[in-house]
Amino acid sequence: MRHGKKINHLGRQSSHRKAMLANMACSLIEHKRINTTTAKAKALKLFVEPLITKSKEDTTHNRRLVMSRLKQKEAVAELFRDVAAKVADRPGGYTRIIKLGNRLGDNADMAMIELVDYNELYTAGKPEKKTRRSRRGGKKASTTTPPVETKASNEEE
Repeated sequence: MRHGKKINHLGRQSSHRKAMLANMACSLIEHKRINTTTAKAKALKLFVEPLITKSKEDTTHNRRLVMSRLKQKEAVAELFRDVAAKVADRPGGYTRIIKLGNRLGDNADMAMIELVDYNELYTAGKPEKKTRRSRRGGKKASTTTPPVETKASNEEE
């Protein structure tokens, strides 16, 4: 039984799986979106999102932690320079998985994984949110009886 097993082994040895996820993460950072199988996309999401969170704070320690996972100097530099600036105000959820259907050759379930902030098609069409105004007390004030004159206002006359 696989109760409590959080990671998908993807049918690979651990060293092969780590190298594959590191290469896919570097490709995702470089190209901003890649096509892969749905299982690999879900595993990549778990792999790359903590690295993007670490890149939001540019310290030597975080650079070394990310470099130990990615193994490519150019990808780490682009992650800390470009991607971190774009996702600075986002509190998580940096990637999006879009299912594409099945692959022709082996009928594998395909998906596209992309960085959310780099897709202008989704962000351009959304209008600004209107603020809701409370309607409490608007009509009730006009339907009530006028206030009774106080003693101080009568004395002034």
